[in-house]
Amino acid sequence: MPQSDPISSPQNPRIKNLLKLQQKSSERRQQQLTILEGHRELIIACQAGAVVDALFVCPELATESQLQELATMLGEQAEWFSVSKAVFEKVAYREGSDGVLALVRPPQHTLESLVLPANPLLLVLEAVEKPGNLGAILRTADAAQADAVIICDPRTDLYNPNAIRSSIGCIFTVPTVATSRPELLAWCARRGIRTYAAALTDQARPYTEFDFRGPTAFVMGTEADGLTPALMHACDQTIIIPMAGYIDSLNVSTATAILTFEAVRQRR
Repeated sequence: MPQSDPISSPQNPRIKNLLKLQQKSSERRQQQLTILEGHRELIIACQAGAVVDALFVCPELATESQLQELATMLGEQAEWFSVSKAVFEKVAYREGSDGVLALVRPPQHTLESLVLPANPLLLVLEAVEKPGNLGAILRTADAAQADAVIICDPRTDLYNPNAIRSSIGCIFTVPTVATSRPELLAWCARRGIRTYAAALTDQARPYTEFDFRGPTAFVMGTEADGLTPALMHACDQTIIIPMAGYIDSLNVSTATAILTFEAVRQRR
């Protein structure tokens, strides 16, 4: 729990560093830190084993019960700093903040470090660029207990504060790996993981025709462009979610959820 007087100047070096970490992915990479805002998100991250370096709280916004819960969970793990409301509102990156913001060390997962069961369920996203889509898919992966989310050739920082926010901290509960297309395909081949490209092509077959109880990776493209031809053609099968209306596609996070929970249904 913070014992000192609140930080009340936006020129405080710690506050200036928070703003740099919030705004620049290069700073996050260099310092190996990211920003996580929100009591609920921080609790989820801590329960998943996230390492918290520092905690900034605004006593005017955070409740006593929230602070007590964090104190019990974190113990002496992190430095605590009290921040005035005016300063906290400068570093908070969402409206209606609950007065809790943490500096967290992102886990460093690789394909080879993943510990997988015999029949893993994996979600692969190619060139993801919208933090909101990444966050929504991570929530699906957490809810379905998928074994990992793999980002192939990412266009966004996986630990962008907005991705963490939209995932409600689930980026810490699901192993998340950034890799390249060749590395992904070679790794899947070595592991005997069958890859299913979700794409609107003449060769695509309805997802309901397939058995997803074995080692499975759903491969999803971007909202604007879908999958690149190189990755789509390299996958074992091309699948589609049949559309009965006028539109021919769904939001990538919605499509991922449909496929993922079909696999979960089959495995039950």
